Amino acid sequence: MTRLLQLASAGVSLLTLNLTVLAVGALESYAQPSVTTFSDVKSNYWAQPFIRGLAARNIVTGYPDGTFRPEQPVDRDEFAAIIRKAFDQPPIRQVESGAVYKDIPAGYWATRPIESAYQQGFMAGYPGGYFRPNQPVSKVEAIVALSRGLDLTTGTPAVTVPTVTQRTVAQQPKPKAAKRRIFLPLAMTSLMQPLLIPKAQAAPPTAVTPSTTDKQAVNLNRPASFIITNTYADANKIPQYAVGDVAAATKANIVVNYPNSKVLNPRKSASRGEIAALIYQTLVAQGKIEPLADNSPANQYVVRAASSNQNAQ
Repeated sequence: MTRLLQLASAGVSLLTLNLTVLAVGALESYAQPSVTTFSDVKSNYWAQPFIRGLAARNIVTGYPDGTFRPEQPVDRDEFAAIIRKAFDQPPIRQVESGAVYKDIPAGYWATRPIESAYQQGFMAGYPGGYFRPNQPVSKVEAIVALSRGLDLTTGTPAVTVPTVTQRTVAQQPKPKAAKRRIFLPLAMTSLMQPLLIPKAQAAPPTAVTPSTTDKQAVNLNRPASFIITNTYADANKIPQYAVGDVAAATKANIVVNYPNSKVLNPRKSASRGEIAALIYQTLVAQGKIEPLADNSPANQYVVRAASSNQNAQ
């Protein structure tokens, strides 16, 4: 009788265990889709498709209260953590043994993401050995980080006419360059004049002749890129160091601007929604995630540089 009771008890325990496993599995299956749904990210929110796509891959997550807080600025440590989840680039540099940022305490939650973002070339510290983990990331800093971490400028004609002009400026005072033009026949010189002006004459904007086309009349006081000047209404606010990276990211359709695709707001602190959009489009450019559907309202905020490419040719 005792033996029978033991067998019955064992059977009940096994059945209970199986039911528990099935219940947990069902719970996890049911809960999985809810990870992409946040109480403060409605279906008509401009960045909803980007946030939902990354959340489904656990690249971005919400807060314990079920919110995502899409308008909240992203600090440098959080940005490093998102980069670590989104990309798996081979390291291009190593953290020196014992090298620790002065403002990253021992056991800091983002130590590994920060090291990873540095090793892969996405981010770097500031002079004096500081990382400033709690400093908000600006829009242009995020774009530059993505461009440099993925080496987008390599092999892409993102360098534009003003850069060529700057290279010619150093050559213009040389007597050799002047002699070559003097020995050309007058008629030939007249015919070639439209070609010589944009390439060999480093004239300031005030010296551009009325016959110069819009493609040639590049304001040297603005960012040195046709892509930049032809795409963004606030191109003059983009730091000079970031021009090449922003141009490369623009050509790759990585940049997303809300509410106006022509306004970058480069120095503005990037929000969680904006960072999600940039990361999503970067993964699209890498072929690692499906692009948004053509009929998605969010598509209107993805910057398209096709017309700028044509003007730059």
